[in-house]
Amino acid sequence: MRGEPSGVVVIGAGIAGVACARELRDAGVPVHIRERGRVVGGRMASRRFDGRPADLGAAYFTVSDPEFAEVVRGWQAAGLAREWTDTFAAYDGGGRRAAPGPMRWSAPRGLRSLVEQLARDLPVVVNRLVLSVGPGPTVDGEECAAVVLAMPGPQAALLLDPELVPATDAVGRQRWSPTLAAMLRFPCRRWTDFGGAFVNDHPLLSLVCDDGDRRGDGAAVLVAHTTEGFAAGHLAQPTAAAPQIEAAVRDLLALPDRAEFVHVHRWTYAKPADDGGPATGFHLDDDGIGLAGDAFGRPRVQTAWRSGRDLGRALARRLV
Repeated sequence: MRGEPSGVVVIGAGIAGVACARELRDAGVPVHIRERGRVVGGRMASRRFDGRPADLGAAYFTVSDPEFAEVVRGWQAAGLAREWTDTFAAYDGGGRRAAPGPMRWSAPRGLRSLVEQLARDLPVVVNRLVLSVGPGPTVDGEECAAVVLAMPGPQAALLLDPELVPATDAVGRQRWSPTLAAMLRFPCRRWTDFGGAFVNDHPLLSLVCDDGDRRGDGAAVLVAHTTEGFAAGHLAQPTAAAPQIEAAVRDLLALPDRAEFVHVHRWTYAKPADDGGPATGFHLDDDGIGLAGDAFGRPRVQTAWRSGRDLGRALARRLV
């Protein structure tokens, strides 16, 4: 009922918001998720092209947290997640070399499917644009027990009433960098021994992934992520950058064929600019405002999940 506390409102249905909401739901706290987009997932974004998903947000995820590993085992058992590779290529001034690291995980149906599974049976309302978060706290004038903003700081800042000083200060300290993500479909696979590549010291490219290898279907599809500097110059018209991105990818991998189709997605707030960020895990203040996401640690999927989980637990302890 309007004007009465209605539990916790979580704004943003990325993995941090959904993980927070699930902790609250499991603790018996009424929770409602509001998402301005058409689907859940946030920056774990997948888009279908001719019926096939391609990941245009996060490229993969890694696992070190024991509780996150348990969640991943559930995804794996359901056929939603798979081990991909522990070795990327790295391109720099010295050419190409192997870059071993932790196991990178991928999702055959797209990373968004993992957030969808985590959000099962949670009360999510999509296409729901929130305009304001005020003292009380309130969401668009409706009183709540608490509000969680699970989104990049610059987006949260647009919603917060300036009277909510601690939260406003917290989001104001965040710095984010943009990128463009391009899906390139080729007539056939002209590359071998290639899963993903870090591209160092390049004016345009930062990461290129073999989406057919990542997904496990062998499709002749690559996904390229651009540098912050290149993206910043093309945020107004990202589609116009497609020819330059295609040319850079073809040059990097020595591909003779032109792409049949290129789609470019703009991420104005792709990742926290300060790698490492504040190590607090989340923000929760006396105004009843919580902030969660990968800005509170290293910019990783696991970081965002853990931030949401820990904030959900802290809120549950306060409200139960």
